[in-house]
Amino acid sequence: MRLSRSVVFVLALALALPGAAAAAEPADAIYFGGPIVTVDDNRPTAEAVAVKDGKILAVGEKAAILSAHGGKEVKLNDLAGHTMIPGLIDAHGHVLGVGLQSISANLLPAPDGTVNSIAQLQQTMRDFIAASPVVKKYGLVIGFDYDDAQLVEHRHPTRDDLDAISTELPIVVTHQSGHLGAYNSRALELAGMTAATPNPQGGIIRRRDGGDEPNGVMEENAHFTTLMKLLPKLGEEQIAALVSAGAETYARYGYTTAQEGAAMVAWAHAMEKPESRGALKIDVVFYPTIALLGDDPIMSSPLVSRRYDRHYRIGGVKVVLDGSPQGRTAWLTQPFYKAPDGQKQGYAGYGALTDDQLKALFARAYRNNWQVLAHSNGDAASDQLLRTVEAVSREIPGDDRRTVLIHGQVLREDQIDRIKALGLSTSLFPMHTYYWGDWHRAVVLGPERAQNISPTGWFLQRGMTFTSHHDAPVTFPNSMRVLAATANRTTRSGFVLGPQHRVEPLIALKAQTIWAAHQYFEESSKGSIEPGKLADFVILSDNPLTLPREKLADIQVLETIKEGQSVFRAAAQKGEVTPICSDSPVCARHFLAWRATQLTRAAHSPLVAQFGPPPHIHSGMGE
Repeated sequence: MRLSRSVVFVLALALALPGAAAAAEPADAIYFGGPIVTVDDNRPTAEAVAVKDGKILAVGEKAAILSAHGGKEVKLNDLAGHTMIPGLIDAHGHVLGVGLQSISANLLPAPDGTVNSIAQLQQTMRDFIAASPVVKKYGLVIGFDYDDAQLVEHRHPTRDDLDAISTELPIVVTHQSGHLGAYNSRALELAGMTAATPNPQGGIIRRRDGGDEPNGVMEENAHFTTLMKLLPKLGEEQIAALVSAGAETYARYGYTTAQEGAAMVAWAHAMEKPESRGALKIDVVFYPTIALLGDDPIMSSPLVSRRYDRHYRIGGVKVVLDGSPQGRTAWLTQPFYKAPDGQKQGYAGYGALTDDQLKALFARAYRNNWQVLAHSNGDAASDQLLRTVEAVSREIPGDDRRTVLIHGQVLREDQIDRIKALGLSTSLFPMHTYYWGDWHRAVVLGPERAQNISPTGWFLQRGMTFTSHHDAPVTFPNSMRVLAATANRTTRSGFVLGPQHRVEPLIALKAQTIWAAHQYFEESSKGSIEPGKLADFVILSDNPLTLPREKLADIQVLETIKEGQSVFRAAAQKGEVTPICSDSPVCARHFLAWRATQLTRAAHSPLVAQFGPPPHIHSGMGE
């Protein structure tokens, strides 16, 4: 049967209309009334989005969307001039670590905390000991994220500094990189660390001057093994509570997908029970540490999948090749600009594994078709990674593995071409330019090498994509600061570090949305606002594509929507005070800003049932 010209014309016109669908059907909700940044190159902006059954039904002009998908029962959401973007995807972080951070003392320096000297660190720890139910329950004191680069003393706290807080309770304070820690004498005693304890492979026990007695500072594997000896054995419910708390914090910053990028085997087992995942409101992907897997069957679980079960899946495995550049434990081909305490000039850090050890781990992963996240900061570590991937790929061929080089802080330009040839994904850390850019220039790498940390410009020159991350709890999972640092590369002092690597805000946004979705093998369901994809959105106070780029870090997340359901709404928390702070007007005014990682709805948090409410501390707030 031949169609008349008029019928053909009408059909063609209908198909050409923005947001047109094969058959109109009422939506569950329609969003309109503000800029909609789709991150879809085929339709970069839209006036309205229709949602049904947790997925995007249509995207296009407001009139067409309302006409085709409106109705009496459809919820109309007016953005009131605010901006909608796709749900943000955590390219690398540690969601359980964020949960653990929320029940530990906050030792972050400004702007995320108040600890800028060892004296302030000591007072914060004393206040925490006095108030925290966790200390009373477990008899261990943990402080998170001191930074020797920002302490006025420009050194790590020692056992003597921590003994001044307490000699009876074991005390651990972790460096903001997560790759070093300081322990008091009681903690060292309980861990069995003495003058006779040798350095482990891939780690250093720092010693007192002129002797072998540990001075309390542990690097890399020395820190990790000591910490594991001291941490209490958490039950499955407690682990699940920490994951849920971390995910809730992520949602406050606009993330609809979070990662635990170095999961312990016990953590992964704790999430196997359906009830352990019941409190999750955003997607969480675990990557167990392959070096610690042993013969454990966890990687044979049906949760090792590209599909989520109650917002959870295991995406692959993690391997660590070296340490931290700001902590000066990364593995470089050229020496650090200034050697750390206890090392001579010419010191260039060290690797965590031998070539044979790393090759064996990659061979195991590739044989099992596990995606690998490879922590590699220094260029010597990246050299080791590249030659390992080249060798193992020849022995065990495979397609589209999307092995991820994590961090790549000190990548050389010649290495970028090898990364492209091997088809690796790369998750860079340009947020470092803000937090440690000045430190890199003055201490870690020197002015010349420092300008090329997280070299996004070299990737774009070659037509390559990258993702951008925060590595929380190294920093807060502050998505807008990630965006700002990726676009601006401005240090704390206001210096633009490596202007050749600045990118447009849209590129910075893609690195947290569609390019991050591709890293996870999820580009068909996430990362952009397109029909058929999940209705994962973020509502922002301002449009990152039109706001002056120097103000990007000031953008506020107003609402986070996961599969059509609101999982965070800032307006609902305005003026809200946790029950333990209800008697303090100062705490009521400042609690949200000062303890940003604490959950403000303490009475409803899974952490409260497991660990008690967060401590009521006012130090640094005028009381």
